[in-house]
Amino acid sequence: MTDDVNGWVPSADAWIASMGEQGDWTRRTFLDAVMLGRATAIGGHFLDVGCGEGRFVRMLQDRGLSGSGIDPVPSLIETARQRDPDGDYAIGIGEKLAFDDASFDLTVSYLSLIDIEDYRAAIDEMVRVTKPGGSLLIANLTSFFTAGKWNRSLTGTAKCFQMDNYSKERATREKWAGIDILNWHRPLSAYFDAFLGHGLQLTHFSEPTPPDQNDPKSDRYTRVPGFLVMEWKKPT
Repeated sequence: MTDDVNGWVPSADAWIASMGEQGDWTRRTFLDAVMLGRATAIGGHFLDVGCGEGRFVRMLQDRGLSGSGIDPVPSLIETARQRDPDGDYAIGIGEKLAFDDASFDLTVSYLSLIDIEDYRAAIDEMVRVTKPGGSLLIANLTSFFTAGKWNRSLTGTAKCFQMDNYSKERATREKWAGIDILNWHRPLSAYFDAFLGHGLQLTHFSEPTPPDQNDPKSDRYTRVPGFLVMEWKKPT
């Protein structure tokens, strides 16, 4: 991890502006519904790893859950505290969580594992701080999505999705809306190996898609699976 946290420090203001209070299009249109439904069903005391400006922490609190959010970017934590003065937010990294073993009923990673270089260490830590019988709730970009990109078809008449080097773990530079960060691609089996290595039980797996197929923004997330949600239960 670099001093600028893989681009997140200089990108923080642009990220805050893009999220607003409601989140970006994908979150508010279809990801939030799945994540909130699973999280509220689990309930209890939670930790949001990579909480950013604290939006999802506030959403969980609004639904009666209590918990904490951590993020390595100081300005994101500062914004979270400004928007939620009574909330519990701290600067921290997923690879070394400053919490005791078995502290949380629910540990959340909402599109943050793709930002963490040493994801195995982060998963180890998430498992460690989760109580036996508790759950890890993960939203992530699919490995199909991170291994490819949209290009024109060979005929040049339509866009198609081209995927290559699926099995090779690597970082890619992603730029949009003033944000310039590193994301990491890993094959899905790499994530599964990390979770299964702790004896976790997969209790939910879905690939959410936008509900309104007439929305022109839906096309890229239905033609290619863009996101996945996993819930892993820690054995008692």
